[in-house]
Amino acid sequence: MTQEWLEGHRARKRFGQNFLHDHHWIERIARAIDPKPGDELIEIGPGQAALTREVIALAGRQTAVEIDRDLAAFLRTQFPDGSLELIEADALTLDWSTVLEGKRLRVFGNLPYNISSPLLFALLPAAHRIIDQHFMLQKEVVDRMIAAPGSKTYGRLSVMLQYRYVMHKLFDVPPGAFTPAPKVTSSIVRMVPKPEGKLLPVDWNVFSALVAAAFQQRRKTMRNAISDFLDEEGFSEAGVPSTARAETLDVEAFVRLANAAARRRQGA
Repeated sequence: MTQEWLEGHRARKRFGQNFLHDHHWIERIARAIDPKPGDELIEIGPGQAALTREVIALAGRQTAVEIDRDLAAFLRTQFPDGSLELIEADALTLDWSTVLEGKRLRVFGNLPYNISSPLLFALLPAAHRIIDQHFMLQKEVVDRMIAAPGSKTYGRLSVMLQYRYVMHKLFDVPPGAFTPAPKVTSSIVRMVPKPEGKLLPVDWNVFSALVAAAFQQRRKTMRNAISDFLDEEGFSEAGVPSTARAETLDVEAFVRLANAAARRRQGA
């Protein structure tokens, strides 16, 4: 496949494709990732290989997950030396616990805006084997990921990801850096999983369900929002006022609530 074919390849809306083309931003993102030889790098959605080429130039090789069959075929012609190992699959349904099994991963990519939040949740179970993640996402999503309690953007995504990762927004990327240009600004976020030994103990299933219920109707008090999980005595046990609203509570408070709920279920 030729460069002429590539230029004729139209971004597919169903895959949320916006291709990075501005070399200034490609280099800046690659420097932020800081790939090195020996790293087990895996890119989600390499697209037309703009960032892929830069990372391979620095690290020597990488793996990539691509859902678009035409782009996967193109990518195979561009790296005949074996420097790119391609997994042709949907990153959203991939079993991330078995990808490059036994290896510690460094994950990066320009995530499709239409599946960014579900994909971040899909990666959570594999966090124990990930060194770091560098993603380009819609600025609004990154702002929600790093939001502090009390802010309008603080929500379920903030709590669930902040429990598991230390996150930093690095910089914004303008729409003009892409083809086609999206209608929104993008941001680069660095996500470093917290050591498992430093995670607050919690029943993950209860925690996840409770946090989702708490933010389902933000204007409700916690007493009303999570009444299926805890009664007034349970709130007292957790040390959280039942009159509080979800957006005012930090991650630790949600962990205490989930633990109180789990104990009550076990005792029921």
